[in-house]
Amino acid sequence: MTEQQKSVRCIVSGRVQDVFYRASTADRARELSIRGWARNLADGSVEVVICGDEKAVSALCAWLWEGPPSARVTSVSVEQWSGAPADGFRVL
Repeated sequence: MTEQQKSVRCIVSGRVQDVFYRASTADRARELSIRGWARNLADGSVEVVICGDEKAVSALCAWLWEGPPSARVTSVSVEQWSGAPADGFRVL
């Protein structure tokens, strides 16, 4: 990972399951050339792990607050993540 690369793990809470949140996140991540994944968690939140250019990662983190039109995001927690996801962005 270069100095300009960044990896974070985000937990998105609110009405974020069954509203195409993961698919919309994947679309946006691919537009920004971000690697990682999005998956539903048992508590109703969505985990999003993203790795890429620092500006692109920041842009996606900001977008997570918006999500698709049907979503109602109440919180987004962001923490550094030390792993490096495979190429591409996956919905798990």
